[in-house]
Amino acid sequence: MIEVNITVNGEARTAEVPPETTLLTLLRDWGLTGTKLGCDEGDCGACTVLLDGMSVNGCLVLAGRANGCSVSTVEGLSVDGRLHPLQEAFEQHASLQCGFCGPGILMSAKELLDANPSASKSEIRIALSGNLCRCTGYVKIIDAVAEAGAKMAAHGGQSNG
Repeated sequence: MIEVNITVNGEARTAEVPPETTLLTLLRDWGLTGTKLGCDEGDCGACTVLLDGMSVNGCLVLAGRANGCSVSTVEGLSVDGRLHPLQEAFEQHASLQCGFCGPGILMSAKELLDANPSASKSEIRIALSGNLCRCTGYVKIIDAVAEAGAKMAAHGGQSNG
């Protein structure tokens, strides 16, 4: 067993886990089930979280690798009951159907917009290329990310999450 200390969505957490435990498994064991297990091979992006601000596939990262790091999940996007601009835009554009891919896409988009709220649609497509959605044609997703970015850029790149 190894001890893992991680700050998740601003909250310090500690666990003792077998060394082969993935970050995805640990997060879900902590009740953060927004992060989904899709392919378990790093191909679909359903398990995307931010590790120290960088998107990673939670199914491929060992929990021990996240020791001492900060992890952001989809549950941490809204603050004080206010949706993140990305969540608002996804709702307004009806960007998701079944929603299984949504948390991973939102986290990949957040990484992009945190770095570049004025990202072009081409840059958005590239940033989301590691996230698969089987229900939509991606157009509404890309439009929502672009709209959220424009709102964030208008507010100096600031979001509530």
